[in-house]
Amino acid sequence: MINLKPNTQNPKPLILSGLEPLIITPESNFVNVGERTNVTGSKRFARLILEEKYDEALEVALDQVRGGAQILDINMDEGMLDGKAAMVKFLHLIASEPEIARIPIMIDSSKWEIIEAGLQCIQGKGVVNSISLKEGKEIFIEQASKVKRYGAAVIVMAFDENGQADSYDRRVEICRRSYNILVDKVGFPPEDIIFDPNIFPVATGIEEHNNNALDFFNGTKWIKENLQGTKVSGGVSNVSFSFRGNNVVREAMHSAFLYHAIKSGMDMGIVNAGMIEVYDEIPKDLLQRVEDVLLNRREDATERLLQFADGVKGKGIEKKEDLAWRNASVEERLSHALVKGIVDFIDEDIEEARLTYASPLKVIEKPLMDGMNVVGDLFGSGKMFLPQVVKSARVMKKSVAYLTPYLEEEKAAGSKKGKILLATVKGDVHDIGKNIVGVVMACNNFDIVDLGVMVPAEKIIEVAKEIDADIIGLSGLITPSLDEMVNVAEEMTRQDLDIPLLIGGATTSRIHTAVKIATKYDHAVIHVLDASKSVGVSTNLLSSKSQDFTLQVKDEYKALAHSHALKTEAKNYISYEAAKQNPFEIDWSVHKSIKPRKLGVTVFENYNLTEIREFIDWTPFFSTWMLKGKYPGILENETVGEEAKKLFHDAQSMLDEIINNKSIQANAVVGLFAAKANGDDVKVFSGDGKELAQFHFLRQQGKKAGVLPNISLADFLNPNATDYLGTFAVTAGKGMEILVEKYKDDHDDYKEIMVKSLADRLAEAFAELMHQKVRKELWGYDQSEKLRNDDLIKERYRGIRPAPGYPACPDHTEKGLLFELLEAKKNTSIKLTETYAMHPAASVSGFYLSHPESKYFGLGKIGKDQVEDYAQRKNMTLEEVEKWLAPNLNY
Repeated sequence: MINLKPNTQNPKPLILSGLEPLIITPESNFVNVGERTNVTGSKRFARLILEEKYDEALEVALDQVRGGAQILDINMDEGMLDGKAAMVKFLHLIASEPEIARIPIMIDSSKWEIIEAGLQCIQGKGVVNSISLKEGKEIFIEQASKVKRYGAAVIVMAFDENGQADSYDRRVEICRRSYNILVDKVGFPPEDIIFDPNIFPVATGIEEHNNNALDFFNGTKWIKENLQGTKVSGGVSNVSFSFRGNNVVREAMHSAFLYHAIKSGMDMGIVNAGMIEVYDEIPKDLLQRVEDVLLNRREDATERLLQFADGVKGKGIEKKEDLAWRNASVEERLSHALVKGIVDFIDEDIEEARLTYASPLKVIEKPLMDGMNVVGDLFGSGKMFLPQVVKSARVMKKSVAYLTPYLEEEKAAGSKKGKILLATVKGDVHDIGKNIVGVVMACNNFDIVDLGVMVPAEKIIEVAKEIDADIIGLSGLITPSLDEMVNVAEEMTRQDLDIPLLIGGATTSRIHTAVKIATKYDHAVIHVLDASKSVGVSTNLLSSKSQDFTLQVKDEYKALAHSHALKTEAKNYISYEAAKQNPFEIDWSVHKSIKPRKLGVTVFENYNLTEIREFIDWTPFFSTWMLKGKYPGILENETVGEEAKKLFHDAQSMLDEIINNKSIQANAVVGLFAAKANGDDVKVFSGDGKELAQFHFLRQQGKKAGVLPNISLADFLNPNATDYLGTFAVTAGKGMEILVEKYKDDHDDYKEIMVKSLADRLAEAFAELMHQKVRKELWGYDQSEKLRNDDLIKERYRGIRPAPGYPACPDHTEKGLLFELLEAKKNTSIKLTETYAMHPAASVSGFYLSHPESKYFGLGKIGKDQVEDYAQRKNMTLEEVEKWLAPNLNY
């Protein structure tokens, strides 16, 4: 955050403090807000908080302070996290670390309960980010009064009951109204008010956006002239969003925008300091076109800047392709092609190598393996990134495919480090992560045999024996996969195998591997966090130090299991009866349930992918490719930015191709029903009152501090009157398998993984789109909602959509009832496997809850008394329920 010298006379300073004061005056040249303690912006911090590794999370905060942060932004808005509890716990820990506690804290959340909980913990004077009139005057006054009482400064968004301020008049209207309420009604000190009047993109091609920057400048000027003493801030990078990937134009736009914004009185700006050009050094022809757009000086301003941008971008890459490497030896050319992922000349170079070497096998063993070793070394040292490695694998596969007819009876096995058998376990259909592991390991000279998805234990063991596998790698995404991995380990023991076993996948963990799987198999069992770790582990397992390495891991896992047992014993739980007496309390006299505008089932077939595309959250897409960073900022990251841009460009190209060719179909079904809470169950009814189904939910049993409740999803539905429950299932995977097979046949791992990851993103985006359609149209409980995609990603809407198998309702078997109610197989083509995984994998299903106080939470561990009650409610045996809820049992 850059604090820029404002254009006002002697404003009172903004004074903040931790253990030490921070006085922000017009002469303060720079105020740096540390943003890495934000679960929405830092994958590492989010992981540490979700895994309750608070000591390591504190190190992130300490790194921020030592790196020069003058204010620490803390955000715990994560759907699968108890944000309030996490915020309180982390702030309490910070308070005991003087080096961190000396600077002011910014409590950042879209949920007021989290903000207030944070304000109750911080020492000194912090900043609340943010409040607005979005939910009405009364709530705004209540929140502002509490902020004042807690002695904090506040960021006020230009947002009211009718949506965000998107014009000069709306900015003036909302900010003046907010100021008058804050100063006159609440008595809020003007110098503690920081307005964010919304910076929106320009040059989007939409006429209504042409005045976006000018309205911000004029709105800022009006604020500084009329709302004396207040400060103005904003996210500057938003203005250049239309020119993602063109740094020359973006830098010029940011610099010119700041120049005019500062003249108008802007005090602070959240901006990438590395993307600010010196105003006077912007080329005059570019500056003229940028300012024509920012100041809306001519009707064709956008077209002129777009034309100029294409030229600038072209000049940036216009250099003639450097083909000097084509003059090198065939070995050097092959190595270059592998490292750069170039397939254009591969056939001719492989043919030359084939004629040079004594046999096609020697071509694989020597130049190709030498090149792949270079790739492996670069990836291992962090000098290459996963998308590049996958492209390298594509070159390798095409090379081998060319040589295959010549290999005849020659085998390449002798050139490999070892043979790895990979499989997604029975009942599970997710394999993107496994595919990536396979590619990375193949690039490091391992021989990979991938059995695909839904592979039973018998087949895994049969093939392992048949091919004489050196290592078996198991993968799974859904929680039932954990039990199936235990089953594989037990079967390997029964058949007296001694092959090392690697465990990986989203739901797996080191502690689960140590406690549940390693205890079932006497030989090496190792959890592998991601693809980058698999190479080192496999190399150690197949080296001369294998025995020492295995013993070391076994000792570590035994210690982990022992520690886990002690922690489990130490944790306090209450009885199920006591938990039911401590529910999430809702005053049902205040909230009147809104009847859906359309009850029953609604089917959406072959939905417009272009519309779905607009709802994509791109940050998880980059995470899939092991590129760390939040979109769109990752595109400008110093370390991975260039590769992220290439990946993003390829993704956009493939999306265009998918949409134009209609090669993937998106289907959805939504069901809205009358409902009533019945203890921890929820009954749903048809329009004529006939009971259609009864869903079963679980309640937290951990002992809570103070007045914190033990929550069940059933708490968010009225037990005494008719309420309503929504259900849904969406997919963006129909047709995906045809594309996958096409790319497999073409030996193109890169495109195979790309299409799977894009289908996943489209499915999640479709779920987001349908939820919005439910809120505004089908149910209509929030018809006036006006949120942008980043607001949707941050879940700034009313209501939640929990899914069976996730922390609030971890039992996957509820999906069976859900699918039966929706006739999901008939209406969407989604099928359930025997372990309730959805096929196609790019599918999402769950519930809609509309109550304004409904929220996500983690169930945590539960006791046998609740499990017995749950089994009775579901008419299942205790053993069956324990199998499905194994990760949640406290016994």
